[in-house]
Amino acid sequence: MVEVRYFAAIADAVGKDSEHLSLPAGATVADLRTALADTYGPDLDKMLGVCAYLVDDELTRDPSTTLTPRVDVLPPFAGG
Repeated sequence: MVEVRYFAAIADAVGKDSEHLSLPAGATVADLRTALADTYGPDLDKMLGVCAYLVDDELTRDPSTTLTPRVDVLPPFAGG
């Protein structure tokens, strides 16, 4: 089970701030994106492609990164 927390535009797109997803052990960011696109539609995958993912206190965009029990999905932020 992975807790996925959403921020800003991604939270708006999915209509919630967080959820728990049942993903297999060893699942990756790519697996997460696939699961979310399957649930919320292919337009969300376009948004997810520009997001960063906070996994184990490390920001990544690498789709092969293995997930931890909590992952934050962070869209690009504007402003200074």
